[in-house]
Amino acid sequence: MAGLLERIERAQRRRRLERKLLYGCVAGLILIAALAAVYFFAPETMEDVAVVRVEGEILTGDFSNGAYVGSEYVGRTIREAAENPLITAIVLRIDSPGGSPAAAQEIVRDLEYARERKPVVASMGDLAASAAYLIAAHTDRIYLSPDTMTGSIGVIWLFTDESRWMKNEGKEVEVVKSGEQKDMTSPYRPLTDAERAYAQEIVDASFEDFINDVIAQRPVERSEIANARLIRGEEAIAIGLADEVGNLFDAIRGARALASS
Repeated sequence: MAGLLERIERAQRRRRLERKLLYGCVAGLILIAALAAVYFFAPETMEDVAVVRVEGEILTGDFSNGAYVGSEYVGRTIREAAENPLITAIVLRIDSPGGSPAAAQEIVRDLEYARERKPVVASMGDLAASAAYLIAAHTDRIYLSPDTMTGSIGVIWLFTDESRWMKNEGKEVEVVKSGEQKDMTSPYRPLTDAERAYAQEIVDASFEDFINDVIAQRPVERSEIANARLIRGEEAIAIGLADEVGNLFDAIRGARALASS
């Protein structure tokens, strides 16, 4: 009888051990799958560094097609990388002529969110101008090539006047509006003096915010950039708009070094 009880006890211990091993294997597989999902569905990565691409004209919205890129798309990708525990640093790869000031301002908020958590570095391609430069200014270090075109720290608002052509073609537009400036952006008439002055006020106010933000982020003199000129990469380093000559892979190495320091 004692031998039978001992055999039953051994069998029960063996089953308990088998269950523990099984549960441990299942838990390990679940953990591996979760980590793989975080890694493989993260933004484009170079091992531990996420590369977030800003390519094309910057507008508000959720899209990226090479010609245009949306602030929601860029911002979400930045935040995902910032919150991914496997990512130690972020590189913003920029090839853009600029775009909407409001869109750039939205992305800046997401960049500052990321910078509180890990280093963020900018890598400029052919072009990183105007609003695209504003984004780069809110990173920890800027890499570019000697012939990268950047700068263009300024604001522009274009108005098209087709009234002379319409008159020659015998075309007329009748407008019913609630305020005298409601149609000031329409192409069928020129701006009035009052509208022109108002548009200039808006542009000037936006420009002051823009240039003051850049000066706050970068060691550059206002006089070097106030004329809104495009600036070649080599000169951009000399005046403080950028930090170092380097391509994307140099920027990745630099971001990794910042993360480990």
